[in-house]
Amino acid sequence: MTVRLQNVNFTYQNGRTVLQKFSLQLPESGVICLFGPSGCGKTTLLRLLSGLECPQSGTICCPEHTAVVFQEDRLLPWESARRNVAAVLRGAHQSAEAEAGEWLRKFGLGGSEDALPGELSGGMRQRVSLARALAFRPELLLLDEPFHALDAASRDICIRLIRQEGTQKLTVLITHNPEEARLLADCVLTVSGPPLQVISHFTGSQHLPVSGV
Repeated sequence: MTVRLQNVNFTYQNGRTVLQKFSLQLPESGVICLFGPSGCGKTTLLRLLSGLECPQSGTICCPEHTAVVFQEDRLLPWESARRNVAAVLRGAHQSAEAEAGEWLRKFGLGGSEDALPGELSGGMRQRVSLARALAFRPELLLLDEPFHALDAASRDICIRLIRQEGTQKLTVLITHNPEEARLLADCVLTVSGPPLQVISHFTGSQHLPVSGV
């Protein structure tokens, strides 16, 4: 399913306009990176794509099967790492927990499957969040600076897994790190704002129609 925004306007209640007649069409698969300064509207765009915010006008076309990884882990604090991942899996309870354990081990979390989030470091919790998002197998994966709490080795593991497991779907990544964009993105959109504007895009094999800039 094509992800498309058409003439979208969005203003917060405090009067801050973030999107103004903004239009953008994304490809059906691959990794798109939004690269730009803090406060320009990148996270607001992801919240609109995820349905957490609604525009005042304009249309947004997105798949319903969407997963989001925020800068905060947003895990269920009363559930183990295993059960946080199993919560998004279909199937019988036992098979879901077994599959969740496999995902956690892929992210280097073997031995911590039954730990509560409060017993894990910030970087470990973020890896649980990434494992949960990929295990969900969404059509659209939204990542808001997902590697900020990770050391270099853990970041490289996560980037490899996203490339392996996520490229059959569309992934939209927000980052301030040029190295992350270089390692992961098929297309980089450099943005500014507010209101959000795409000021340049670089892509290899994919053409990215952009308007409203």
